[in-house]
Amino acid sequence: MRKTLLTVDWDYFIPFKKEWFFSYIENERNSLQLWYKRYIMAKLQGEDLEKSVRASSERLEFWKSIKNILPFYRGVKVFVSESHKFAYYLAKNFNCDRVISFDSHSDLGYSGLASLEFEVNCANWLGKLFKDDIIKEAVVVYSPYSLEKPSDFEEFINLYRIDFVFSVDKLPKDSLIRVIHIARSGAWTPPWLDKDFVRFVNSFGLPYHEVGIIPREWEVSKLSYGDQIFYLNFA
Repeated sequence: MRKTLLTVDWDYFIPFKKEWFFSYIENERNSLQLWYKRYIMAKLQGEDLEKSVRASSERLEFWKSIKNILPFYRGVKVFVSESHKFAYYLAKNFNCDRVISFDSHSDLGYSGLASLEFEVNCANWLGKLFKDDIIKEAVVVYSPYSLEKPSDFEEFINLYRIDFVFSVDKLPKDSLIRVIHIARSGAWTPPWLDKDFVRFVNSFGLPYHEVGIIPREWEVSKLSYGDQIFYLNFA
């Protein structure tokens, strides 16, 4: 059995608009203020993002599906973080040799193999695990909402053992889940779905350790005209 890190990015369940698809620094501005800007801009165009951008119902049966397919280590640990880059340190510290990642992004690195010369970040953590010889293989389960495709990462595929799949049925059955990680990735997931995120985390049924979660209070009803001008021009 392969000692495996199971890591889930909350954005796996959330439709992300093409016009939002950029690389973002993970900070308070991009995890909250930028969402106010997106919300206000959409409202000006007649769209209510709180109604149109919702989390997929797949989240409701997700853990049940995983538990039916994969065995878990007795005493499995669960960690919840803001950034997906924390998965790098979990795989390293728990001596995992395989990663199963549910995500809208591969996080292998987005400038080819040159991405792996940078420090660990939310966009290259999986590629760095290979480069640093911490893991031997990875399975990326792409979200139905992903804007990526496996062919975007041929450099990595030619060098490392990486499988891209699109359903839980394709997961390797010899994976023993040693540690579980859930990333909120606030720059890519809206604040109005934070309560759903907490319910998703709790639905696994085990206590968890929280790391670096950026507090967010979403109160669009209290935005003044000045607030709206600020977010539109400076977020």
